Amino acid sequence: MNGILTWDDLNKFEVEDLDRVHGINNSYANLRLFGHSKNDVVVTLYRDRHSWCPYCQKIWLWLEFKKVPYRVKKINMFCYGQKESWFLEKVRSGKLPAIEFKGKIITESDDIISFLENEFGPVGSFITSTSLREIRKLEREIFRSWCNWLCREGFNFIDNSFRKKRFEESLLKFEKILSTSKTGFIDPSCSNSDRVEPGTGDIIFVPYMERMNASLSYYKGFNLRESYPFINKWLTLFEGTATYRGTQGDFHTHSHDLPPQMGGCYKQSNDQQIFFSKLIDNGQGLGNLELNRDCDLNYYARHALKRVLKHKDNLIKNNPYKEELFDESLRSALSHMVTGEVVIPKFISAKSLSYLKNRISVPRDMPIISARLFRQSLNKIESFGDNNEIVEIPLNHRYDQNPKNFE
Repeated sequence: MNGILTWDDLNKFEVEDLDRVHGINNSYANLRLFGHSKNDVVVTLYRDRHSWCPYCQKIWLWLEFKKVPYRVKKINMFCYGQKESWFLEKVRSGKLPAIEFKGKIITESDDIISFLENEFGPVGSFITSTSLREIRKLEREIFRSWCNWLCREGFNFIDNSFRKKRFEESLLKFEKILSTSKTGFIDPSCSNSDRVEPGTGDIIFVPYMERMNASLSYYKGFNLRESYPFINKWLTLFEGTATYRGTQGDFHTHSHDLPPQMGGCYKQSNDQQIFFSKLIDNGQGLGNLELNRDCDLNYYARHALKRVLKHKDNLIKNNPYKEELFDESLRSALSHMVTGEVVIPKFISAKSLSYLKNRISVPRDMPIISARLFRQSLNKIESFGDNNEIVEIPLNHRYDQNPKNFE
């Protein structure tokens, strides 16, 4: 090939379409059946459109591991836009997640799990069991110490060191529990195929551990997985399941979505923090620290292409910079992603590429590896352009993200 591919050329790169209803877990599904019929569905999960909310992820994972058929209705988080009025009529607080079961509405993630356990049985241990009582307390302790380090500005080195030490002490308790596990899980559950899977004790932990791993790499230069080998093994076991990977966000998404959700995240500048944050921002990612799994890069590149092709008109229309140049620049990046060739447009809309690179959302738009490959290609073509202006990502909200364009 010796030129930038046309949209017709790009459409020829086929990838097997995803079965949203019966296939592997995915963020695009509005119905999940697990071999059941539509008439068997009695649960509706209300979760965020952005596929970001950690409490929604907890219920999403529970339903998937338990294989309870369910419908999905997606709602805006306040951070990304106004709540739908019809949802506020059902749930006056507007809180997510919520489930509807035969006309009954249940909110609060732990209450939802408890309710589902009474209807369908537990995944591993019951959430109210004595065995999980201390685990749940520890999860909240780790959460608090993480927030205290990430979301409060340290006034001096001693202040930051103290908060880091408190977080490390809390995390070490979790590391010791995992070190005694024969399976690598806190609360192992046996699937119908006799495969060991995570139970409720693990499911309640993983959403925020995922966000800690991302945010502390970006804002503090903290290498969680290398510092805690049993937590690394636990995360790797999760990442070995397609169920978890369907819900998993990437470091870029978490790092830039957390500030408006948490009320701010503060950088602790050091060599590793600068190095990590640069790799995350330019799309390179942090490799196995982010997803410890070998992947078929050709498949994920084509999957990214398929997602872009589906939404290309909206991507071009909603990009605020030089629409007439963006089309060719975008095709140049996509051509590089699927062929490896670099063909430079005559006029590069570098700012448009940068804007798109910073607004790919995982898992809403595509899986981690697809997003990584797409960001890398956008960054490659952008680097040949003349763009010295940095377009800041909002810190107080993410109204620049419009999930409705990506359904």
